[in-house]
Amino acid sequence: MNTLAEIKDKFKNWFKKDQRFDLKELVEIDVQEDPVRPELDLEFRTSYGRKIFGLLNQDKNLMAIICIAFTNEIPKSVKELDDMSKDAHLQSVLRNNLVGRVAVAYTVWAKMKGGGKHILNEIYKKFKRENHIDRLVTLSPITEMAEKFHLGNGATCLQQNATTVNYEYDITLEEWQERVEKLKEKFSKIKWSIK
Repeated sequence: MNTLAEIKDKFKNWFKKDQRFDLKELVEIDVQEDPVRPELDLEFRTSYGRKIFGLLNQDKNLMAIICIAFTNEIPKSVKELDDMSKDAHLQSVLRNNLVGRVAVAYTVWAKMKGGGKHILNEIYKKFKRENHIDRLVTLSPITEMAEKFHLGNGATCLQQNATTVNYEYDITLEEWQERVEKLKEKFSKIKWSIK
C-alpha cells in the first residue's frame, strides 16, 4: 500500500519534464571552440542580456552550447543582432527586466553526438514555457549543414539574407498544452496532509 507521500511524489513526477538533460546558463566558455562564430568574444556573448546555455547529460558532461540574444525584431546580420539586443536590453529597464520578445539563437555547437539536437529541444521547451518570449529564431550561416539541421529539427525557413538565414521554431502553446500547464500549476500548490 502506498503512503500519501509516495502517491504525491508519483503524481508530481508524472508532470515533470524528461530528466535526462539539464540546461544550465553558463558564464564562461572557450569561444575558440565555436565553429560558427569564434570571432565573438565572451563579453559580446554575455552583455546586454545575451546568454550562453550549456546542456549537461546524466553524467554531468557538457553535451552542447547555444548562445542566445534577445531582441524585439529579427536581425539579418551579426551587426543588427548586436544593435537590436542592445536596444531590447535598454528597453527592458522599463519592462521589469524582461529582455526582448524574440530569442535569437546565433550559434550552437555539439561537444557530444546528438548534443546540438538535444540542446535545441531543451531551449525550445524553456522558451515555450516562458510567457515573455514570442518567437525563437536563428541567425544561421548560409550552409547546407545549417539548413539540414534546422529544417530537420522542425524549423521553417523564415528568410534568407545577404550573409545569413533566419529559421524559426514555433513556440506558441496549443490549447491542450496551456491546459496541462494550468493543471501543473494547480496541483503543485496543493497541500497534502495525512489525517
